[in-house]
Amino acid sequence: MSAVTARTDRLLLANAIMGQFLTGAATRIFIVALPTLAVALDTDIISISWALIVYQLAGISLSVVFGRLGDIHGRYAIYGLGFAIMTVSFVLCGLAPNAFALIVFRLVQGLGAAMIASATRVLAMEAVPEGSEGRANGYMTMGFHSGLLIGPPLGGLVIDLLDWRWIFFLMVPMGVAGVALTVLRARKPRASAPARRAPSIDYLGAALLIALTVMLTLLLDRRSVETLGAERTTAVFVVFGATLVGFLAHERRAVSPVVNLALFSIRMFTFSVLSLLLIATTISVMSFLMPFYIQDVLGYSASFMGLIFLAAPVFTIGLAAVSGRLTDRIGPRIPASIGVLATMSAFAIGVALRVDSHWILPTLMMALLGVGSGFFNTPNQAAIIGSVPREYRGFATGMVQTVFGISALLGISLGGALLTLAFRYYTGVAGATPSAGEPRAFVASMNVAYLACLALLVIAFLSSFLRGGTKIEAASLPT
Repeated sequence: MSAVTARTDRLLLANAIMGQFLTGAATRIFIVALPTLAVALDTDIISISWALIVYQLAGISLSVVFGRLGDIHGRYAIYGLGFAIMTVSFVLCGLAPNAFALIVFRLVQGLGAAMIASATRVLAMEAVPEGSEGRANGYMTMGFHSGLLIGPPLGGLVIDLLDWRWIFFLMVPMGVAGVALTVLRARKPRASAPARRAPSIDYLGAALLIALTVMLTLLLDRRSVETLGAERTTAVFVVFGATLVGFLAHERRAVSPVVNLALFSIRMFTFSVLSLLLIATTISVMSFLMPFYIQDVLGYSASFMGLIFLAAPVFTIGLAAVSGRLTDRIGPRIPASIGVLATMSAFAIGVALRVDSHWILPTLMMALLGVGSGFFNTPNQAAIIGSVPREYRGFATGMVQTVFGISALLGISLGGALLTLAFRYYTGVAGATPSAGEPRAFVASMNVAYLACLALLVIAFLSSFLRGGTKIEAASLPT
């Protein structure tokens, strides 16, 4: 496939958007079904939550590996296979006879989602002319957040009108459409790249990376830690540290490493990854804590809370394309930094929330969060992928997905830890568990968590501004 197109390849771009939409919808449509699934499959919420954990685990641990494989052997075959696997897994999940089978099939689904996610953004960038990286990533942000927006209400409607199994069967036509688009695009003639010997695959590095991300996921996920217990968690932490040291040593010596550490010498790439990690972590903290505040402290219904949460994806979708075109004109630094400032404004309001605040304040927070994501995600992801050499774009795309996944878990862990420590301080009870039954202590503790996030966002703003460059250009690595 030609790395640079003279004009927009609309079929390829549509296929990439379909991949983003499908993975976004598949993520959210399942979450709203968790309580129903627990009852229908005669299990508890902790057990059924493993169907969510294994899906996240596959995405976090395999996206970088699939991205690198795509760089070496061609990403289009991996992308098409991802659609096929997800389509089959939707059918299998819908037919699952028990919770264990559903967990296994969701793991398979996560495998397919990782294959799709490892290629979508770079395929979109290859579908547009040189210098349109921002526009391409704007479409990707719109596609993914459209899936996030439609997933929950669609899932709830299907469960109410039909049956939980149909939330999976409903996704089958989308998967088939993705396969069809892939086949149609594959039939189009493609410019061939100059013949060169494909680099060898770093199998050991890939295995170590998968092991590291699996262990990190288990350590960051509260449900996993509770299941493992204190002793096993400590053992996993020790093994994680030893494996990390071994992985870094191996990657420095490998001829074709799965993670080329030299990429982190690229200023725009490194600062963009750091900004994404911090932004995504703080957003995860707010997403975790805000429902408890709206529903348990302010006393609003789940449906009203759902309406409040709609503000974020609506603004993100509306601003993604604008941010993309702005990025193509002036570079990623300014629009991404505007996004960080908007996110900081949301948390500044969060610090001032009280037990009797008006619902308009959390709504304004979600709206500012959407504005922040709309301005930040497009230029930042374009900078991450576009700043590396072209032969590493798949790796960079996988890195985006991995950082998002780790940040989501890190945010929940960080938010829970900060809330617990502050709640025990305000109540004066050493072993107290955060509860809206003590609304003043709970809200004060939430304010502390948001203040800590505000401090992290100051670092994110500096990182975003220090990424340098007014134009996204692929760097060259020393040979």
